[in-house]
Amino acid sequence: MITTEYLSQAALLESVLSSLSNVVPAPYRKETLRTVDGPLHVQFGVLIGITGQLKGKLIFKGPVELFGALGESMFGMPLEGEMLKSFAGELGNMISGGFCAKVFEQGISIDITSPTIMEGDSRISGFKAGHEVIVSFDGKGPLSLSVLFD
Repeated sequence: MITTEYLSQAALLESVLSSLSNVVPAPYRKETLRTVDGPLHVQFGVLIGITGQLKGKLIFKGPVELFGALGESMFGMPLEGEMLKSFAGELGNMISGGFCAKVFEQGISIDITSPTIMEGDSRISGFKAGHEVIVSFDGKGPLSLSVLFD
C-alpha cells in the first residue's frame, strides 16, 4: 500500500478539482484549502470509498440546494426527492471516477466503491489524514471536496 506522503496535498486536490471541472459545466472559485485533522461534519453529501494502493474516502458535501442547482444546470430541470439523491450519488461517482484516472496517471492504482448518500447530522471520523478544498459556485453555494485516508 502506498502512503499518503507519496502524493502531495496539492496533487490530490488538483486531481479532485480537475475532475470536478470535467464533470460540472459551471464556473467555480477555490475558496479554502485545509488539512482535515478532526471529525468532518456532514448535513448532506456523498461518501465514496477509495480502495487499491491508497485506502480512504472521498466526501462531497454541501447544502442540498447546491446539489439541486447543479443538477438543474446539468439536466435543465429541477431535481427533488429521490431523483436529487440519485443525482448527488452519480455526481460523486463521476467526480471520483475522474479522480481515479488522474491518480492513475501518477502511477497509483485505485478504485472506488458505490456512493453512499449522507443526510441529517453525520460525523466522519477514524481517518489518519485528510485534505479538503471548498469551492464556491456563483449564486449556488459552497461545495466541500475532501480526500480522507485510512
